[in-house]
Amino acid sequence: MKSALMDGESIIQEGAANIQKGIESVGGRLFLTNQRLIFEAHKFNVQGGCTTVQLSSVETLEKCWTKFLGFFPLFPNSLAVTTADGKEYRFVVSSRNEWEANIDAQKCA
Repeated sequence: MKSALMDGESIIQEGAANIQKGIESVGGRLFLTNQRLIFEAHKFNVQGGCTTVQLSSVETLEKCWTKFLGFFPLFPNSLAVTTADGKEYRFVVSSRNEWEANIDAQKCA
């Protein structure tokens, strides 16, 4: 993990993931901490960088479909995270039920 953890922050879960950015599905790793979701893109993506979502800002979690080119549903293996300000982040993960349960648990902690 390249991102620095904040004081009192610890990693709860991590794994390979993609994030949908427009029509591109950006590959990388997703980290769930007791405070944030952190997605770090692999270096070889067109759209790289790090995406961070504070768990305190998460309003809803919803199981959804991975979309080809951002439009055409392909597989039911994504998790949509919507924040209080209306932003939606779609993460393609394996074991999305586990991710959903762990995110919920950390939000309630």
